[in-house]
Amino acid sequence: METLYFIIAVVGAFCGMEFMAWFTHKYIMHGILWYLHEDHHQPNPNTFFEKNDAFFLVYAIPSWLCIMLGIMYNYPIAVGIGFGIMAYGLVYFLVHDVLIHRRFKWFDKIQSPYFKALRKAHKIHHKNRFKEQGSCFGLLVVPRHFHKKSKKHG
Repeated sequence: METLYFIIAVVGAFCGMEFMAWFTHKYIMHGILWYLHEDHHQPNPNTFFEKNDAFFLVYAIPSWLCIMLGIMYNYPIAVGIGFGIMAYGLVYFLVHDVLIHRRFKWFDKIQSPYFKALRKAHKIHHKNRFKEQGSCFGLLVVPRHFHKKSKKHG
């Protein structure tokens, strides 16, 4: 039974992280912490790292704490939540930094309609280089009209 709770916690945390990423992006990154996120929308071509890269700590620390404390106190749900957050962080890095922004040229050959829709939605988000009037704040859940367009032009 503990294994089932662990798996449910991993999947639940992973899915919940899409909402958390959307919320954090829209209201925190494009809000009070814009000064950290601004260089992601207005990048400096002379630097590889951005202040925006520090945001991984917002989720890495709770993930680590859930895993560590869950193991210490034998609480598999907390461990599962920690691994779900960590899995989402890994997927976020691979999708956002590798596939969308191509900061690393690892998967340049992926041309699925889903990834085309994802890239298009993110491109629309970055069309506005400033704090206000943004759109498409999520990552993995892409508005339907982007899917329809990517299938037409696929």
